[in-house]
Amino acid sequence: MAREGKAESRYEYSKAELEDAGLMRRAWGALRRSTPAAQGDPAVAGHPALAGLDMVPNPVLLVRRSGYSVAYANPPVEVMLAVSRRVLGGLTLADLFREHAKLVQVIEEVAEQGYEAKRQDLTLESGTGRAAHETLHVHAIVAAFDTDPELVLIELLPNDQKIRTDREARILDLSVANKELIRNLAHEIKNPLGGIRGAAQLLELELQDRALREYMQVIIKESDRLQTLVDRLLEPHRHQHIESDVNIHEVLERVRSVVLAEFPQGLYVVRDYDASLPDLRGDKEQLIQTVLNIVHNAAQALSERIAAGDAVIRLSTRVARQVTVTGQHHKLALDLHIVDNGPGIPEPIRDKIFYPLVSGRDGGSGLGLTLAQSFVHQHGGVIECESRPGSTDFRILLPLPS
Repeated sequence: MAREGKAESRYEYSKAELEDAGLMRRAWGALRRSTPAAQGDPAVAGHPALAGLDMVPNPVLLVRRSGYSVAYANPPVEVMLAVSRRVLGGLTLADLFREHAKLVQVIEEVAEQGYEAKRQDLTLESGTGRAAHETLHVHAIVAAFDTDPELVLIELLPNDQKIRTDREARILDLSVANKELIRNLAHEIKNPLGGIRGAAQLLELELQDRALREYMQVIIKESDRLQTLVDRLLEPHRHQHIESDVNIHEVLERVRSVVLAEFPQGLYVVRDYDASLPDLRGDKEQLIQTVLNIVHNAAQALSERIAAGDAVIRLSTRVARQVTVTGQHHKLALDLHIVDNGPGIPEPIRDKIFYPLVSGRDGGSGLGLTLAQSFVHQHGGVIECESRPGSTDFRILLPLPS
């Protein structure tokens, strides 16, 4: 007897999504009850019995088990993969998705273990050049085809919004915990630090030996360095958040001029602005510091390309519509991207770059991105990063007045 595999998902799905899935299964049932010729013929792509699946709003693929080639794809698949159905008909799962082993495993479990359907959360990266697409985060439903064991149906429910919401909630919780930890730790360091520096100055006055006086200077200078570090740790808590109408392009132009003054040769800062963007409510100085920290880090990571004369940082602004930021729905939001063509963030720290004192650069304080994240959160926004060799993309979403 057919049975349904246990759902392997962390997420709950909305009523609308479940209704879409129900529509898909009703259309699937109609296909199963279609003419015997269509049921047994692997070349089913043009059969009228698939008209029901053409109307399903979610991407649906019909795949042959032998070679895992595509027998049918509905219109939403074309949109998701940016590939026409005519081209899809000649491709396999290996062509569509670079890492497709988990999907194949689910297909075989459905076919061999008698599951009617099985669910799995998957991350599907782009395959070959003919099927180049963005990395997909999906909840896949793989269904058996009773009358033809060589065919399976795959429905792909986009998971991006659920994953983003879940990640934003974790980041926000972590940011709050980090701020409390940093503030308490900074105060614990600062109190005895003043005593250490004062004692060193008094001892220096009593010492006649020049070598010993130099040792005292080392203590004083290191105390000053730690004092500067503590001041930076406390920076987000010291200044009042002052809101006014801010033109984000004025902020970006200010940062651009500062960075190009420091790196006048070999670095190109490319503007890609949406002039229709309205002003946002925010603290201009905090926003300047946020963008400057990110752009300055990018410029330092581009040192080799700057020497070669082909370093590029792109500043891009767009309007995002109907988005959810930190759990709140907004009609409009600023979608700011800061993209560089550097070597990328090292893999071991890629998921930790917003942690305090984590830096991928020798001599870096590891505080720039932590402060940037704090300032963005104070504006009700979110900051995230995607990085690979040749492209690092920092994205900032900030609510805009409706």
